[in-house]
Amino acid sequence: MMRRLAPRQGRCGGFTLLEIMVALAVLAIALAAIVTESSQNIKNLTRLREHTIAHWVAMNRIIELQLQPAWPSTGQASGVVEMARGSWRWETRVTDTDDDAVRRLDIDVQKDANRKDDMLVHLIAYLGQPAVSP
Repeated sequence: MMRRLAPRQGRCGGFTLLEIMVALAVLAIALAAIVTESSQNIKNLTRLREHTIAHWVAMNRIIELQLQPAWPSTGQASGVVEMARGSWRWETRVTDTDDDAVRRLDIDVQKDANRKDDMLVHLIAYLGQPAVSP
């Protein structure tokens, strides 16, 4: 005697349209969050790169002043330097300190030579008076 299997009653084994729509909505939200986070990481990386190069420009300016045979006079100087495929504007202020043999250097660096409102780096250094050769 053979038994016949009764046909399935009700649901088939697949997903409903509602389940698929919910899954797609969850996936879309997750992908939007990933894209937003990736975009923010790229902006942060660009800003970090700019700060690093601006710091190099400021350090180069300090070294230039240290290597000059004459002690820099007090006052301001500014200029533009090309580095890492970019134009960097620097401004140096030399001021006296309480010690007559030491001067203070303030160096500011901006990315765009035409804009003064986007200060990337401000370094302070102290420069001792060079020893007089006999």
